Amino acid sequence: MRVNVLGITIDSYSMQEAVAEIRKAIEDQLSLRVVTANPEMIYESRKNPRLRELINSADLVTPDGIGVVWAAARLGTPVQERVTGIDLVQSLFPVADQQRWRIFFLGGKPGVALQAARQVALKYPGIVWGESHGYFNEEEEVDLLEKIITFQPDILLVGLGAPRQEYWNAEHPELARVSIGVGGSFDALAGIVDRAPQRIQELKLEWLYRLWKEPWRWKRQTVLPRFVIKVLWQKIIT
Repeated sequence: MRVNVLGITIDSYSMQEAVAEIRKAIEDQLSLRVVTANPEMIYESRKNPRLRELINSADLVTPDGIGVVWAAARLGTPVQERVTGIDLVQSLFPVADQQRWRIFFLGGKPGVALQAARQVALKYPGIVWGESHGYFNEEEEVDLLEKIITFQPDILLVGLGAPRQEYWNAEHPELARVSIGVGGSFDALAGIVDRAPQRIQELKLEWLYRLWKEPWRWKRQTVLPRFVIKVLWQKIIT
């Protein structure tokens, strides 16, 4: 079931169910495009019809963050839990390890995807991986596409930042069985950025921890109160 949050339809899958859907797509050799939709992306889509159509046409749209979970509940169509990009990929790695899936890490500054892939491989040696940074121009993109196609990934993790990664995945559906936009997850996987302690994650305050650690993000966080107001207005008029 999908729920409507400001015109974006969100799947109500739990993390376990989302992983199962991705596993099924790989085993059945089906294409699956995954969007992890956070409040910023949802809010942006209100004034960007192309982005809204792109998200809604994805095969799996997960609630990325407690803000989306709150919005769905407020609108009377609750989802089971948040399914963020970083949590989703970390839930996929044990399965990928067992099944020896091929995962391509694309994104981040030069060296970050490589470091992330190596850190993941230390814990999950069954994963076959490839990587490339996300700082490529149009000419370099030709070689990059050839590299990915040659690698034949089961999963393509794209960390180009939203919404660029969503556009890129939609434009290149032939590259992998499953493509997932993962934002800045590679920084966390590489150990460059620390995630909030588990207790803070459980309290749903990871966004506040990130703001404290990265105060430059405050401009992005100003979207949140506007997102809340729009959700409350949707509640009133529906």
